[in-house]
Amino acid sequence: MSRQRPTIAVVTDSILPYHRGGKEVRTREVTRRMAERPEVHVYTMRWWDTPGTRVQDGVTFHALCHRIPLYDGERRSTRQAVVFSLACLRLVTRRFSVIDADCIPYLHVFTLRLVATLRRKRLVVTWHEVWGPEYRCQYLGRRGRIAWWIERCAMRLPDEIIAVSEETKRRLQVYVGDSVPLRVAPNGIDLELVRGAPVADDPSTQVVVGRLLENKRVDLLLDAVALLQAQGIMVTCRVIGDGPERESVHAHAVTRGIADLVDFRDDVSDQSSLYSLLKASDVFVFPSEREGFGIAVLEALACGLPIVTTSAPNNLAAQLVLDTAAGIVCDPTAQALADAVLNVLAHPNQPVAADAWLRAYDWNTVTDSVLATPLSRGSAAPAPNGAVSDGTQIRPRQHPGRWTATRWSSLCASWAARR
Repeated sequence: MSRQRPTIAVVTDSILPYHRGGKEVRTREVTRRMAERPEVHVYTMRWWDTPGTRVQDGVTFHALCHRIPLYDGERRSTRQAVVFSLACLRLVTRRFSVIDADCIPYLHVFTLRLVATLRRKRLVVTWHEVWGPEYRCQYLGRRGRIAWWIERCAMRLPDEIIAVSEETKRRLQVYVGDSVPLRVAPNGIDLELVRGAPVADDPSTQVVVGRLLENKRVDLLLDAVALLQAQGIMVTCRVIGDGPERESVHAHAVTRGIADLVDFRDDVSDQSSLYSLLKASDVFVFPSEREGFGIAVLEALACGLPIVTTSAPNNLAAQLVLDTAAGIVCDPTAQALADAVLNVLAHPNQPVAADAWLRAYDWNTVTDSVLATPLSRGSAAPAPNGAVSDGTQIRPRQHPGRWTATRWSSLCASWAARR
């Protein structure tokens, strides 16, 4: 009898082209490559207008709930997180061998743990970044303590975590110890597409790519442009992306008197066009104060651009610059950014990322890394009595005194029965 093709249930609340960010790019690139081997079904919100499922690049997309805006003003929507988390209960009735979820918005990891335990399947979660208690409180105020508690509890629920960088893995290890297996499968790039993209006809001195969010600190880049202008150095700047801070960022450019020097592009929807615009620039400036990886920096490095980014403690994209020596890591201030940009422009023959280094981040290589984990052995289910299976043997969960995933699922099931 032929072995049934394994089915991976990929759970994420946002997808391309409806919402653009690093995790959405990763989901698209990895799932369409995975679909050549296991069967892949993506479960998300209903981003599309037509009824039923969608099939694209061999991947089937299902809507678990109606679409709810991801942001409430400048912050992630609590309502969206709750509704999407509850909607994930529908997976109880779906056919799958393993659940592969991304960690954001965290609440759904609890639901998926329950589903995976009831169905005796594995739960693998991709972790993009660790916020930590300090940044949570800075971002959400008093609610940050609750958000951090949710994040930290969620870390302990998967059967395995795939971290997108070594630093993210290290930070996770601080909180989960040996209780959850950790592996690294980084974000990536399509090297073939990068190399085939032509240089755009519209040049720009500086360029930045990313969601227009407060933590991206595009305002610092605009301040640096204004400082250079005040010195009589006329540089242009292209900002590629959209988000809740769009009006604020546009207004900031007007206030600093540099609106004519800044080209805001929220209409770039395909990767080839993005790479063409990157290649038409002299330097990629990335002032973000919080990044779990920095896929935009990786794309710029692949396009041959030198990078200017900051040493903000939670900006893990700085490690990509340090690894390649293709740019400058400076203090997270406008003056430091301006000085670094001048330094790069004064030395046009900056080092570029080596081909061998870039090949390690090709999406094909990344997908192989993902499938090399027990994700590809999805039929292995959590064993009873608090033990878990790694596909070859049964081993007991460590730290028996804590709230294990199995105990959490049993509690939820009992509560649901009483309701």
